[in-house]
Amino acid sequence: MENMEFKSSPEIQEKLSTYGTVKLFKEGDIILNENAYINVIPIVIKGSIKVLRTDEDGREILLYYIKSGESCIMSIFGGIHNDTSKVKVVAEEETEILFIPIDKVSLLIKDYPEWVDYIFRLYHKRFEELLEVVNAVAFKKMDERLLNLLQKKCELAKNKTISVTHDQLSNELGTARVVVSRLLKQMENENLVILGRNKITLM
Repeated sequence: MENMEFKSSPEIQEKLSTYGTVKLFKEGDIILNENAYINVIPIVIKGSIKVLRTDEDGREILLYYIKSGESCIMSIFGGIHNDTSKVKVVAEEETEILFIPIDKVSLLIKDYPEWVDYIFRLYHKRFEELLEVVNAVAFKKMDERLLNLLQKKCELAKNKTISVTHDQLSNELGTARVVVSRLLKQMENENLVILGRNKITLM
């Protein structure tokens, strides 16, 4: 677990390796569905996952990404309180995840202050990201939100060119595909992006 965001002691490293189970996911694989009970929490070892919220009509909106060394704070608190998931978690790319049983998470909280610090730092980061989502939905125009999403995806991929469909973008923004297609064409005319078949290059 060298990629963990917090600097953990050899002892907690050993605990995580002993308690955890590593699984691999392909891009688009669903890791956790809404309303499912949470028995384990994910720690991303390699790759990235996205956390989405779905409304009654099936429309989705992206809340935030979870990168290498990070975990899902909603899963941690939901699991500890024996609650169901309020979000959907999907692999953004090929991803390797360490799953820790929720009862072991509680033991780590009890025995290791550094683990508690890790959780609180994750909570702070996720809270700020959720505020950004609220701010974007309430105050930003869709073209600005679309450009911000493309920039985030390029940052995750460490590449100016990303593989993504108009459907995927519309789902993550909680809008219609036709809106995304129109805005992307407009951005291409403004030399902000280059559009390809299921590929977008950010200029």
